[in-house]
Amino acid sequence: MAFGSGKYQFEVVPGWGRLPDGWEWGWICGVACDSQDRVYVFSRSAHPMVVFDRDGRFIASWGEELFGPENAHGIYIDKQDRIWTTEWLSHCVRCFTTDGELLLTIGTPGTPGAADGDPFNRPTDAAPASNGDLYISDGYVNARVHHYSPDGRLLNSWGSHGSGPGEFDLSHCVRIDRRDRVWVCDRENRRIQVFDLSGNYLFEWSGLKQPDTIHFDPVEDVLYMAELEQQVSVRSLDGEVLAAWGGGEKSEEPGLFAACPHGIWTDSQGSLYVSEVQANGRLQKFVRL
Repeated sequence: MAFGSGKYQFEVVPGWGRLPDGWEWGWICGVACDSQDRVYVFSRSAHPMVVFDRDGRFIASWGEELFGPENAHGIYIDKQDRIWTTEWLSHCVRCFTTDGELLLTIGTPGTPGAADGDPFNRPTDAAPASNGDLYISDGYVNARVHHYSPDGRLLNSWGSHGSGPGEFDLSHCVRIDRRDRVWVCDRENRRIQVFDLSGNYLFEWSGLKQPDTIHFDPVEDVLYMAELEQQVSVRSLDGEVLAAWGGGEKSEEPGLFAACPHGIWTDSQGSLYVSEVQANGRLQKFVRL
């Protein structure tokens, strides 16, 4: 059965990604691929970072003692194959090599910001711009986006609680497009807001199904969106819906969503990976037709 439409049709791969015997998934918050199409799965489990090859064969795990079993939230892999993880309960963002070597920590692990709006208080995601600066969405308690230098110095912050331009009701994900525009999933306001690199409001998309995470295709000018209300969609950068599936009742049927899509990424072959939360062990791979 095909999912999607037009150029963006996919077939699900049932049972992709087998854990070693005796291991169990928790909520799978994030998924991302490196330049070799190794797939990094960031979950709330005893093994928070698990690595597979594109065929779903287990390669490695790391970070068990560092992350803890409930801290996983966001993951991003940049063009240098550095892995950026966001830990919501530890109030920090870390940067790793693909082997799990820690390169940088931003924030004080285990300690929230001292004042309202200060970084971080249950942050959600992180992504770098083309100049190496890092943008972090800080959304579960704060309603902020923070802008950092490549070496971890805070340069700017913006946002407050609300529904107006530049305000957030859960800034849940941040991504930077090839034009260096900052896209922020404003989940509970059911929209995405777009800013320049200095935090100036540009425009928004509204009426969405609670956007959790977006991923920009590295070749085509489209984005993939994981929406909390059981939907995945593909859109042009002008907002046109090119394909969408799910969006109705929760379903255990392969290719649909029994819980809430939360993580999303594509590999070099155009295959799509979608992870879910609010249920254990929900991770699907879709091959593009």
